[in-house]
Amino acid sequence: MSHDDFAVEPVRGLPETPPEGERILWQGAPDWWRLSVEALSLPWVAGYFVVLAVWRFITMMDQMPLVTAFAAALPLVIMGAVVCLMLMLVGYIQARATVYTITNRRVAMRIGAALTVTLNLPYTQVGRADLKLGKGGTGTIVLDLMGDTRLSYLVCWPHVRPWVMRRTQPALRCIPEAAKVAHLLAEAAETRVATPKITRSAPPRAIAAE
Repeated sequence: MSHDDFAVEPVRGLPETPPEGERILWQGAPDWWRLSVEALSLPWVAGYFVVLAVWRFITMMDQMPLVTAFAAALPLVIMGAVVCLMLMLVGYIQARATVYTITNRRVAMRIGAALTVTLNLPYTQVGRADLKLGKGGTGTIVLDLMGDTRLSYLVCWPHVRPWVMRRTQPALRCIPEAAKVAHLLAEAAETRVATPKITRSAPPRAIAAE
């Protein structure tokens, strides 16, 4: 189900050329800003440092001039700005390194900036797909896998449903036009699952008469 991408991709986002009959229906990547906000908790981190700076200013303003109290709180503001810029950089790099692919047979996720991994998720192993819409039409599609399939939460992060670690659920995070993509995925999955599988069996051997 997973594949380490150490070789050059023959097709963008896929570890190998799709087999005959498989068609790419959609490819995309997370919106880096929404990924930074939702997956990396950018507003919470920024708010944390703002609260620290305000608290430092209030506690110091009774003991020294306002200018000096502001100067005492300024390092926390600068530190918070640096941390937020780092988170935004991580979100940007993660988004640039990610390629989500939907075909008529599977969902493929090329993820990871330092360690690149491709997850191949056939529709026959996907129990359901949940859509969570966000701002500006972006949203996340979470895939609930069936059977004994197990994925590493840390390897797949942030392309997972947050805080669901017992049974990791891979997710197409913060993608633009999420409702349209979810509809496309649903149609492809229903068509694939409803397609009958034809197997060829060997003809019975003739038994010689005694």
